[in-house]
Amino acid sequence: MSSNNIYAESGAPASANLTVAAAILALFAISAVLSAPAPGFEELAHVSYIAHIQSTGNFWPTLGSLRLLDPLTFQFTDQANYLNHPPIYYGLLATLGPKLEGHPQAILAYRLFDVWLTTVGLAALLGLGLVARFPRREFYAFAIPLVCIPILAPLAGTVNNDSLAFVGGTIATLGAWQLVATGRSEWLIVALAGMALAAWAKLTGFVLTGVIVSAVVIYLIGRGRLRWTTAIPLVFVSVLAAAPYVVYLLLYGSPAPETPAQITLLEAARATGWSDLPRQSFPVYLVFFICTFVADWMPIGNHTLPLLIILIPAAALITALIGIVLSLGRLRHSRETTLDVMVIAGAAALAITFALHAGYSYNYSRHYSSGWMANVDPRYYLPIAAIVPLAGLSVLAAIEDPRWRAALLIFLVGGPMLFLGFGASIG
Repeated sequence: MSSNNIYAESGAPASANLTVAAAILALFAISAVLSAPAPGFEELAHVSYIAHIQSTGNFWPTLGSLRLLDPLTFQFTDQANYLNHPPIYYGLLATLGPKLEGHPQAILAYRLFDVWLTTVGLAALLGLGLVARFPRREFYAFAIPLVCIPILAPLAGTVNNDSLAFVGGTIATLGAWQLVATGRSEWLIVALAGMALAAWAKLTGFVLTGVIVSAVVIYLIGRGRLRWTTAIPLVFVSVLAAAPYVVYLLLYGSPAPETPAQITLLEAARATGWSDLPRQSFPVYLVFFICTFVADWMPIGNHTLPLLIILIPAAALITALIGIVLSLGRLRHSRETTLDVMVIAGAAALAITFALHAGYSYNYSRHYSSGWMANVDPRYYLPIAAIVPLAGLSVLAAIEDPRWRAALLIFLVGGPMLFLGFGASIG
């Protein structure tokens, strides 16, 4: 199986796409630096976690001991911090960065570090487009939707562990692609390193990258392209990646503990009146969950055409679903390419994570117990965001009519740009 897959015959010169990728990265980094802190990204909670480690010198603090900083003075308050993530990201920044307690201006250094992390992650994805040798138009259809993700630049400009999960997920995606394309074991090391980074950032990163890397390894072993012994490093790194959550399970009884501050937030359902409403059945709630998930893709900025513009990400998801079905069909007839393997593996990761969010960790269980009606944030899925445009390319590969191909290309490239321009602000 060639890494050039279905596009190799008309692949654009690597130098041409490299120039485009460099320009995209530069524009993204500038936009991320200029982006104002975005409401809802919980920056104060993450900054407080870092400051706590700096203040106490304890690199594995008890979750119940965490407190929030005052947003103006950066002095600790009595208000509990609700974060329940592993401390690896926060300990790293606590070691590398300047002191935060009492120094609000120090936050700039941490924001710039997160901009760098996210830019590296985006570079890994653009690198995937380069090694795949996508033709110019297909490269645009892959790259533009990624750089136009409305929350990506503002998120990069804030202190948030999603940046580490993103860079880990993108490295894992690149490594998995190249592992399928070349079969070379060094790419497995890259994929596993990315998986570990994403996992140590947050539990969602572990599930997303763990599933996609595992699916690729299982596929290659099943096809006889890798020896079964390849599963040994996968299991070993998976154990390391899962270690923080095993510790939490032993200490708190859950890999994602509900801290006292989180329980307080859940009690806010009573203030909204949610707790007094009748509980929805799971199918009804699932429809609500999906609709609000799509709507929440536009979290900030100028909602100029809120009812109309939201059709763009909805149509992109529908296109991706069609691409997944087409890739499954190619796999069933043993005509799969690197693209198809990655689309199917990524779809499995997204489906499992989405099912866990909808049915257990975020929503229905909380809705049933307290009436909770808030939604999971789409940013949790950013570590393997490349799967959606890759699935779009799967659809494009199945279209032979030049007019329909042109129409789909216009949507894949122009849709995200239109959505970003009218639906959300990048800075």
